[in-house]
Amino acid sequence: TREALATLTRVSRMLDDILNRVPLRAAPYVGASAFAHKAGLHASAIVKDPTTYEHVDPVVVGNTRIVPMSNQAGQSNLIKRLTDMGLPAEKGDPALGRILDAVKAREAEGYAYDSAQASFELLARTELGLAPAFFEVERYRVISERRRNARGEIVVESEAVVTISTREGPKTSFFKNEHAHDLQDDGPVNALWQALKSDLGPHQAAIEDMRLTDFKVRITQGGTEAVTRVIIDFADDQGRAWATVGVSANIVDASFEALVDAINWKLVRDAGGGLKVAE
Repeated sequence: TREALATLTRVSRMLDDILNRVPLRAAPYVGASAFAHKAGLHASAIVKDPTTYEHVDPVVVGNTRIVPMSNQAGQSNLIKRLTDMGLPAEKGDPALGRILDAVKAREAEGYAYDSAQASFELLARTELGLAPAFFEVERYRVISERRRNARGEIVVESEAVVTISTREGPKTSFFKNEHAHDLQDDGPVNALWQALKSDLGPHQAAIEDMRLTDFKVRITQGGTEAVTRVIIDFADDQGRAWATVGVSANIVDASFEALVDAINWKLVRDAGGGLKVAE
């Protein structure tokens, strides 16, 4: 039935989760990039008539159309993208120029929003004055130690401390992966992730079902002035998938930026995106 077909994408991502595999972004129909259209004439044609490039409406299979944002995007593509996000956008709005300028400036620093739509939405919300303040990170610290355990085996342990401010006041969370049995759980990024998501005060329930599904790192400049770009993919129990980006000379700091963006995007969706709730 058409109703069952509309659950295809969600079921596919549930199966990926059960099999503990990374969802294939380029998978036909159900992939996150299956209905992605690069900026330029291609994207402009999609805005005017989607059937010129799509033989099926993505809604039919439970997926969504994506027009990636980059420094090549024009205002028509931007308006379409903002409208799809449920954000106000009208031709001639000065905020549109500010958003495009912000995208260009940040891409010059190493950011890439064509595959990190959640981070782009948060950037657009900031320029539109609609960025919610669910929490603010006051500080974080992460330590990794490589040593021999009591059995003489080489082990790597990481611990993280994160302090945030919410409307309930400051909260400090600690995580140490000393009992990790999987290599992917040993690193400093996982320690930061576990500490950050362990106590968000009034917003904790909204992030309980989110999980990290993929982690990609790219060096955007060479030599001693190398800048690291981290793109992290996430998913939740509602079948949604999103990606965020962070950039820094420090890979841990770039990762932390992407983690914070991911939580903020999730809260926008599930905790009321228009309210200024942090102090």
